[in-house]
Amino acid sequence: MFLQCKEFISAGAFKGNTPAEVVQACDMTFACVSDSTAVKDLVFGNFGVLQGITKGKCYIEMSTIDEDTMQDVAEAINARGGVFLEAPVVGSRVPALEGQLIILASGDRKLFDDCYTCFEAIAKKFLFLGPEIGGATRMKLIVNMIMGTTMASLAEGMAMAEKVGLDQEDVAEVLSLGSLSCPTVIHKSQAILNQKYDPHFPLMHQQKDLRLALLLGDKVEQPLYVASAANELYKKARRLGYAESDIAAVYRAASS
Repeated sequence: MFLQCKEFISAGAFKGNTPAEVVQACDMTFACVSDSTAVKDLVFGNFGVLQGITKGKCYIEMSTIDEDTMQDVAEAINARGGVFLEAPVVGSRVPALEGQLIILASGDRKLFDDCYTCFEAIAKKFLFLGPEIGGATRMKLIVNMIMGTTMASLAEGMAMAEKVGLDQEDVAEVLSLGSLSCPTVIHKSQAILNQKYDPHFPLMHQQKDLRLALLLGDKVEQPLYVASAANELYKKARRLGYAESDIAAVYRAASS
């Protein structure tokens, strides 16, 4: 953890020894971790966020997790007099480094407005989707579901092109020139061609988001045929050892 904080400390940041200590030292605390389990540990664990929350303290949860966990965290923060905003982000490593993320927010409108300068530093657009906790999470899961199914389809298409004797570079060029041209198709087709799967968006997180989207679909009785099939392909890629690779590595599952 110290190594992860080292650059921030050298730039003048204060390092707290526990989540509670960080919250106690800050008026506004932003958190973004890997999954629901990590969020629960961070908030409800020993020396966790809740132990640092007092009246008026603001907590912004930016992780992509299930709706029930997000609501549990919001209720716990509010019960201690804190102010809560859910604000998951759309975008992978490069947009994050360039400050070009998209932030989807729900919860306290005043806190959303107070976050303006912080959001402006990391995002090209931030949207307030209403006061109901869970709205931003639902939007994020649908966006990532579409991303995951698009990537799975690209992987299958590139795999089939090779099997039928087409040059994959030609396929990638045709895709880049037509109506399917978009950053995901362009960049991920190049990753497949070059067999470079350094993680811009780790495959295990994409599969986690697909799983959460499927659970959301079950909740509202919405059939998700394509997402269900895509999820199986990502699960296969994880079994093949590509969990920590970029989502483009789902091609390895499609081509094997």
